[in-house]
Formats: sequence, structure tokens, C-alpha cells
Amino acid sequence: MAFKINLLQIKEHGTIAEIKEDVVRVTGLTNCMNGQLVQLGKGARGVIVGFDPDYVLVLAVEQSGSIKPGDMAQSAIEDFRVPVGAGFIGRQVNALAQPVDHAGPIREDGRRAIFGAAPSVLERIPLTEALVTGAKIVDMLKPVGKGQRMLIIGDRMTGKTTIGVDAILAQKGRNVTCIYCCIGKSESALNKVAETFRAHGAWDYSIIVAALASDPMGQQYLCPYVAACLGEYFMHDRGGDVLVVFDDLTKHAWAWRQISLLLERAPGRDAYPGDIFYSHSQLVERAGKLSPSRGGGSMTHLPIVETQQGDLAGYIPSNIISMTDGQIFLSAPLFAEGFRPAVDMGLSVSRIGNKVQWSAIKGQTKMLQLDFIRYKELEKLTRIKAGVSSAVEARLRQGRVLEELLKQPENRPIPMEDQALILFALQEGFLNDTEPAQVKARLEGMIRHVRAQRPDLIEELVDRRVMTDAIKEGLHEQLVRFSHSAV
Repeated sequence: MAFKINLLQIKEHGTIAEIKEDVVRVTGLTNCMNGQLVQLGKGARGVIVGFDPDYVLVLAVEQSGSIKPGDMAQSAIEDFRVPVGAGFIGRQVNALAQPVDHAGPIREDGRRAIFGAAPSVLERIPLTEALVTGAKIVDMLKPVGKGQRMLIIGDRMTGKTTIGVDAILAQKGRNVTCIYCCIGKSESALNKVAETFRAHGAWDYSIIVAALASDPMGQQYLCPYVAACLGEYFMHDRGGDVLVVFDDLTKHAWAWRQISLLLERAPGRDAYPGDIFYSHSQLVERAGKLSPSRGGGSMTHLPIVETQQGDLAGYIPSNIISMTDGQIFLSAPLFAEGFRPAVDMGLSVSRIGNKVQWSAIKGQTKMLQLDFIRYKELEKLTRIKAGVSSAVEARLRQGRVLEELLKQPENRPIPMEDQALILFALQEGFLNDTEPAQVKARLEGMIRHVRAQRPDLIEELVDRRVMTDAIKEGLHEQLVRFSHSAV
């Protein structure tokens, strides 16, 4: 005979003493802990975010009804958990993992704590595989590895969201689950991203977790933790690869600053609370590559941070730069010049990606970044001169060709094998006699020609990721044939 034992769930009751916007002070909860779920009155839920001598400080994150001082508060001695599961793919949810796309309920496979601990050092292994972002300038010069934390930083309206969204579009067919976390943005901006997903078929492998500017501050604070929690389900429980784009952590910091002022915590630098560094580091540390014994999954973080007039020394930018594995800095002057993606080579760095970059690309980009930086410096010097020598003009022309090669329209990710073809063509002098205005059309025609005439070379390049002598010989032959056919 089988016996079923029902474990009693310990609950305790308290009383709401005071309410200040989204912060509720509760008395009578003597056995609670940070991050614990609290039922407030009859129609609200909150999470414990602190304590003072007389009260438990609860952040209200969901209110379906009004609450007032004197109402009962109930806690169940458990941390705040949200539903997770494969059913979330293709859906848009709020900061409590509740569907908001009017497509019906979501089947959950379990529940996870939103403030989960990051994997320990013993549970991780070094990164071994590149994550294709689809942006030529990033994959060639500032590559990202699966499990890396790569910051996207720059002034407003410089294309930060575009880099993150294009990285999601580039995962199509690559068995990577993508999560776009929208924090404090307008509804129109979120709808634009959702429409881009729809137009490019990204909903088949993506999730949107959103807390808009009109949503409560508590939800804006919880939003990135819920996104990371959903990602951990696919990384830990299913052993898969995950990409999470946090757009953006600047607004997340603003929300936590407002909450902390309501909590009457002493403000620090720029009026931010002293624990803002811990809050963000706790979040980004959850990225990484797990060992085979832990399932072998990975989670890559692309946090986005907004700067003021390019100031990287600001409190929030410098904090997050220190806790990530590199940054892609987007320059407002470059963006205004029409160079897009407006990646500043001198201020961007990837501390891990080069170790996992395709050998077929790594061997051809050693001088590419230096050549581009030299060109931009030479261009600045020659702007104030009436005339230049023929040698300088030739160098400027080569730089303009390279600039056109690195430009890329938004929402048009380029596969890694095509990037290898472009670099090989540049190295072989394929663009020596090409005018800058013709670079884009010539490269696109060359790629179509090689894919049509020698698909076997493309397949071998994708499989081996190395530019072997046989591949070089075959590609050189196709470049010559395409050049003759174009004459």
C-alpha cells in the first residue's frame, strides 16, 4: 500500500503598516528572508527587498486590487518563483512571466527562483564556441563566445538595440533560444522589435520579457531577473544554448534608484544606492558555459547601457564595464557620418571572443582593425588640408573601400561563412580596382556566384571553420571567374 504524505506549508501573517507608492511596510513577519514572496491584502503580491528595525520592506509587483494600511499580509517562507518551460517560446510575457500577447495561457514545465545563484567555478568550463551576431564588424573584429557577457554601450539613438536584435535574428536555425528583455522602454519601441521578429521568423525560437515605462517600478526591477530565470531553464534543464539581450540596464538602475529612495536608503554616487553594483553583478554572473556533467548548456548575455555624451566613466557604465568580458562601443559621431553599425574600434574590446573565433576569420583580421583606425585618423588630418599627395589619396581610397566593406544595413545579419569569403576576397586584392560606391554590390554578387558554383566549398568551410589550401584554391578560382564574367 502506498502512502502519500502532505507536507505542511508554514505560513505567517502580518499587517500592512504603511504604503509609499510601490513600497509597503509590513509588521509581524518575523521569519522572512530577502527575495521572499508576500501576499498583500486580497489582490496584490510583493517581494521582500529589505528590513528595518520595525518593519519588513516589501516591493509591490502585482496589484489586481487596492491595498491599504491595516490589511493582512501573508508569507509562505519561500522565495519568489516564476513559471518556466518550453511553452514560453514564441510568446511575450511581463515581468512576472505572465502572458500579455492575448494568445492564451502558457503551459509551464516547472518553477524557478528569480534570484537564483550563479553557477560556481567548478560548474563552468572555458568557452569553446563563437556566437554569431551577424554584424560583420563585430564577428570579424570583436567576436562574442557562447557564454560570454558582452556589453553594448553608447549614447541614445546610436543603434544599440539594433545590434542586440540583429544578434537574435542571426540565431535562426542555430538551435539557440533567444530572450529579449525590454526594461523601461516605450510601447512603440517594443512593438517595433516584436514586428521585426515577426518579419524575420524569430518568434520560432525567441521570447520577449517586457516591463514598459508605464509599468510599476517593481516590475521594471524584476524584469531582467525573470528573463535570466527563463534562460536558466533552457541552459540548466535542457542543456541548450541561450542568448539574452537586456535592453537596457540603465533604465533598470533608474528604477532601482527610485525604489531605494522610497526605501529611505542613503544615496551614494549619482544618488544610486550602494548595492547597485551587487544587483547588476549578481545578474550578469549567471551567464556562462556549463560543464558536460551539468548538461553543457550556455547562456550569453548582451546587456545594453546608455551613456551621456560618450562618457564611459559614468557610474553605471563603469560599473557594468568592470563586470563584463568586453564592450561594443557605439559612437554618435560615426553614426552621424553614416558609418553603421557605428562601432568605435578604439574603445571596443572583446576579452574572450578571439579565443573561440573561426580560424578562417581570425587569420585574416590581424591587420584589419589597425588599418581601419589608421584610415580614420588620416581622414581627420586631411579634412583641414586643401590638397593631398597621390600616395595619401591612395591610402584614403583603400580606407574608404574598407569602410564600405564593414558597413551593414540593419536587420540583415551576415552568416559567418559569408564573412570569411569577404575577408578572403579583400586579402586576395579582389577589391583593389573597385570604387567605394560599388563595394557592396560587388561583394554580394561574388557571394552569390560562389554559393551557386561551388556550394561544396561553403559546406566544407562551415564544417571545418578553417581556410584550408584546397578551399583557398577553389575560392581563388571562383574570384577569377567572377571578375572575368563581370567585365
